[in-house]
Parts: sequence; C-alpha cells; structure tokens
Amino acid sequence: MPELGLAVWAAALGITLFSGLVKGAIGLGQPLIMVSGLTMVLEPNLAVAGLLFPIVLSNLMQTFRTGIAPAIAAMKDFWRYTLIVCITIAIFAQIVPRLDPHVFYLVLGVPVMALSLIQLFGLRLHIAEKNRGWAEWVVATISGAIGGLTGTWGPTTVLYLLAIDTPKSRQVVVQGVIYGIGAVVLFVAHIKSGILNWGTAPFSAALLVPSVIGMWLGFQIQDRLDQDLFRKATLVLLTVAGLNLVYKGLSA
Repeated sequence: MPELGLAVWAAALGITLFSGLVKGAIGLGQPLIMVSGLTMVLEPNLAVAGLLFPIVLSNLMQTFRTGIAPAIAAMKDFWRYTLIVCITIAIFAQIVPRLDPHVFYLVLGVPVMALSLIQLFGLRLHIAEKNRGWAEWVVATISGAIGGLTGTWGPTTVLYLLAIDTPKSRQVVVQGVIYGIGAVVLFVAHIKSGILNWGTAPFSAALLVPSVIGMWLGFQIQDRLDQDLFRKATLVLLTVAGLNLVYKGLSA
C-alpha cells in the first residue's frame, strides 16, 4: 500500500465517492473525475492504478442493473465497437509507464476539456446509417487509444451513441456494456504494463468502498433529479478539471 498522508487519503476517498455518485446518476464520468481529481494529489501512474478496481465493479453494477437480457442485446448490436475499443485499449495501455507526466496531463486534459465543451454547448453530431460502418471504426479506435492512455473512453462513446440516435433509455445499458468489457481489458492490460501490481492493487481495492456507496447514491437520485441540469454541472466540473490538467501539462 502506498504510504499516503491522511489528507491525500481523504481526497482520494472523496473524489472516488463523488465519481461513483455521478456514474450512478448519469451513467458515465467516473474515470474522468477520478483521474482528473486523483492526479491533483497523486502521480499519474498511481492515479490510473487507483481507478482500475472501481471502474470494473461500477460498470458491472450499471450493466446488469436492468437485467441480463438488455445487456446481451446491447452486446450483440455493439460488439464491433466494443472489440475495436478493447484491442486499442490493450495496445495503448502499454505506453503509460513510459509516458512523461506532462504528456499524460495533456493527453487527458485536452480531450476532456474539448469533449466536455462540445457536450456542454449542445453541439449535435449526426451519423447517417450509410456512414455508420466507417464511423464506428474511427470513433472506436480514438476511444480505445484515449482509454488505454488515460483510463477513460466515455465522452467519445457518448458522442457516438448520440450521433447514431441511440434511444436514451438504452444508452445507459449500452454504455455499461462497452465500459464494462473495456474496463476488464484495461485491468488486465495494466497488470501486464506494471501499473497494477502488489504495491498499487491494495490502494485501488480500498477505493471500491466509496465507489460502491457513490454508485448506490447515484442510483437513488437517477430518476428524481433533473438529469439535464446535473449533467451540465458535471460537464462544467470536467471542463475545469481538464483545464487544470492542461495547465499542469504545460507547466515546466
């Protein structure tokens, strides 16, 4: 277990709790919030290691909350996208241990800020049915590359699902399947990369508790809160977090 001070532990637990709450309420955002927040108090490799256990469990909770049948149906419809994401995650995750911290901050910060602003200002992308084949390859490859390097492939996936007019009621399940399978691949990939090891695994396991509590709280408010307002508030937070990461990446 890394020797961390009380203040760092408090920050890590609080960030994870909040990330779980957001994930439970709107179906995404946990890896973004965890990496953006944890890198403020931890070095990047430990921050990535910390999110591995929580995102696997939280995505399983999200995927099967409505039952097995919807999850299987989502898997059948989006198997190609999921496969491309997983392969790309496995490849790019091996680069993380050799990635300069400043480059890491920029690789995560720029997409987080840009994609959050795109969603915040309501830019609507549309992919026609005839273009879905090549678009699926392109978006899945980009998502997997960002996911392998930073641990998050949610924003690009959400933009893709919106662009192909996926019904809102189905989006949470589809996201859960794509994120869940991808999270397992990322978990295994970082065992191979050395990011997740006997020293960092207990830290990640300790973050399971606040993550599950946060998810439970998020589920409770999912149908009661104005989700559009909550989503916008989350995107504002992610934009600020992305800006902070860019600043850290550009700092000497």
